[in-house]
Amino acid sequence: MRALAYAHPVWMVVSLALALAALRLGLALRRARAARRPPPAGARAAHLRLAKPAVVCIGAGLLAGPASAVWLRGWEPLGTFHGVIGVIAAALFAAAAFHGRRLERGLADARGAHAAFAALALLAAGVAAIAGFVLLP
Repeated sequence: MRALAYAHPVWMVVSLALALAALRLGLALRRARAARRPPPAGARAAHLRLAKPAVVCIGAGLLAGPASAVWLRGWEPLGTFHGVIGVIAAALFAAAAFHGRRLERGLADARGAHAAFAALALLAAGVAAIAGFVLLP
Protein backbone atom coordinates (compact mmCIF):
# COMPACT_ATOMS: atom_id res chain seq x y z
CA MET A 1 0.00 0.00 0.00
CA ARG A 2 2.87 2.39 0.80
CA ALA A 3 4.18 2.07 -2.75
CA LEU A 4 0.90 3.55 -4.04
CA ALA A 5 1.80 6.81 -2.31
CA TYR A 6 4.51 7.20 -4.97
CA ALA A 7 2.08 6.85 -7.89
CA HIS A 8 0.98 10.50 -7.82
CA PRO A 9 4.52 11.94 -7.65
CA VAL A 10 5.79 9.69 -10.45
CA TRP A 11 2.73 10.51 -12.58
CA MET A 12 3.29 14.22 -12.07
CA VAL A 13 7.01 14.04 -12.87
CA VAL A 14 6.19 12.37 -16.19
CA SER A 15 3.39 14.90 -16.84
CA LEU A 16 5.69 17.83 -16.12
CA ALA A 17 8.39 16.34 -18.33
CA LEU A 18 5.84 16.31 -21.17
CA ALA A 19 4.90 19.92 -20.38
CA LEU A 20 8.57 20.98 -20.35
CA ALA A 21 9.15 19.29 -23.71
CA ALA A 22 6.10 21.15 -25.08
CA LEU A 23 7.48 24.40 -23.63
CA ARG A 24 10.79 23.83 -25.38
CA LEU A 25 9.01 23.44 -28.71
CA GLY A 26 6.80 26.43 -28.01
CA LEU A 27 9.86 28.55 -27.32
CA ALA A 28 11.42 27.41 -30.60
CA LEU A 29 8.27 28.58 -32.39
CA ARG A 30 8.42 31.90 -30.55
CA ARG A 31 12.11 32.43 -31.35
CA ALA A 32 11.49 31.71 -35.03
CA ARG A 33 8.59 34.17 -35.12
CA ALA A 34 10.66 36.84 -33.37
CA ALA A 35 13.51 36.33 -35.84
CA ARG A 36 11.03 36.44 -38.73
CA ARG A 37 12.09 33.09 -40.04
CA PRO A 38 10.10 29.91 -40.61
CA PRO A 39 9.63 27.69 -37.57
CA PRO A 40 11.51 24.39 -37.34
CA ALA A 41 9.85 21.73 -39.48
CA GLY A 42 7.07 19.97 -37.58
CA ALA A 43 7.58 22.03 -34.40
CA ARG A 44 3.96 23.20 -34.19
CA ALA A 45 2.57 19.69 -34.66
CA ALA A 46 5.04 18.27 -32.15
CA HIS A 47 4.17 21.03 -29.66
CA LEU A 48 0.49 20.14 -29.93
CA ARG A 49 1.24 16.41 -29.76
CA LEU A 50 3.01 16.89 -26.43
CA ALA A 51 1.05 19.74 -24.88
CA LYS A 52 -2.42 18.24 -25.18
CA PRO A 53 -1.61 14.97 -23.36
CA ALA A 54 0.47 16.91 -20.82
CA VAL A 55 -2.54 19.03 -19.84
CA VAL A 56 -4.77 15.95 -19.59
CA CYS A 57 -2.17 14.13 -17.48
CA ILE A 58 -1.77 17.15 -15.21
CA GLY A 59 -5.54 17.27 -14.76
CA ALA A 60 -5.59 13.58 -13.85
CA GLY A 61 -2.76 14.19 -11.41
CA LEU A 62 -4.75 17.00 -9.84
CA LEU A 63 -7.51 14.51 -9.11
CA ALA A 64 -5.13 11.79 -7.96
CA GLY A 65 -3.28 14.00 -5.47
CA PRO A 66 -6.17 14.71 -3.09
CA ALA A 67 -7.43 11.13 -3.50
CA SER A 68 -4.00 9.84 -2.51
CA ALA A 69 -3.86 12.25 0.43
CA VAL A 70 -7.22 11.10 1.77
CA TRP A 71 -7.22 7.37 1.06
CA LEU A 72 -3.57 6.48 1.36
CA ARG A 73 -2.31 8.98 3.90
CA GLY A 74 -5.39 9.97 5.96
CA TRP A 75 -4.86 13.69 5.33
CA GLU A 76 -7.24 16.48 4.48
CA PRO A 77 -7.54 16.97 0.72
CA LEU A 78 -5.61 20.07 -0.36
CA GLY A 79 -4.64 20.71 3.23
CA THR A 80 -1.02 21.51 2.39
CA PHE A 81 0.83 24.28 0.57
CA HIS A 82 1.64 21.65 -2.08
CA GLY A 83 -2.06 21.04 -2.64
CA VAL A 84 -2.96 24.70 -2.86
CA ILE A 85 -0.17 25.59 -5.27
CA GLY A 86 -0.99 22.44 -7.26
CA VAL A 87 -4.54 23.68 -7.80
CA ILE A 88 -3.19 27.07 -8.87
CA ALA A 89 -0.77 25.40 -11.29
CA ALA A 90 -3.55 23.26 -12.74
CA ALA A 91 -5.74 26.34 -13.24
CA LEU A 92 -2.86 28.08 -15.02
CA PHE A 93 -2.35 25.02 -17.24
CA ALA A 94 -6.07 25.06 -18.06
CA ALA A 95 -5.84 28.76 -18.98
CA ALA A 96 -2.80 28.07 -21.17
CA ALA A 97 -4.69 25.23 -22.85
CA PHE A 98 -7.72 27.46 -23.42
CA HIS A 99 -5.62 30.14 -25.10
CA GLY A 100 -3.64 27.49 -26.97
CA ARG A 101 -6.89 26.19 -28.40
CA ARG A 102 -7.76 29.74 -29.47
CA LEU A 103 -4.39 29.95 -31.20
CA GLU A 104 -5.00 26.62 -32.88
CA ARG A 105 -8.23 28.06 -34.28
CA GLY A 106 -6.32 30.98 -35.77
CA LEU A 107 -6.87 33.69 -33.14
CA ALA A 108 -3.39 35.19 -33.01
CA ASP A 109 -4.39 37.65 -30.25
CA ALA A 110 -4.27 34.70 -27.82
CA ARG A 111 -0.53 34.20 -28.32
CA GLY A 112 0.64 36.46 -25.48
CA ALA A 113 -1.85 35.09 -22.97
CA HIS A 114 -1.01 31.51 -23.97
CA ALA A 115 2.71 32.14 -23.45
CA ALA A 116 2.22 33.93 -20.13
CA PHE A 117 -0.14 31.31 -18.69
CA ALA A 118 2.12 28.46 -19.82
CA ALA A 119 5.21 30.03 -18.24
CA LEU A 120 3.35 30.77 -14.99
CA ALA A 121 1.89 27.25 -14.97
CA LEU A 122 5.31 25.64 -15.21
CA LEU A 123 6.70 27.98 -12.57
CA ALA A 124 3.84 27.14 -10.20
CA ALA A 125 4.23 23.42 -10.99
CA GLY A 126 7.91 23.65 -10.10
CA VAL A 127 7.05 25.25 -6.76
CA ALA A 128 4.42 22.56 -6.16
CA ALA A 129 6.94 19.82 -6.97
CA ILE A 130 9.46 21.24 -4.53
CA ALA A 131 6.77 21.63 -1.87
CA GLY A 132 5.74 18.03 -2.46
CA PHE A 133 9.17 16.60 -1.59
CA VAL A 134 8.51 16.97 2.14
CA LEU A 135 5.28 15.00 1.78
CA LEU A 136 6.87 11.87 0.33
CA PRO A 137 6.59 8.83 2.59
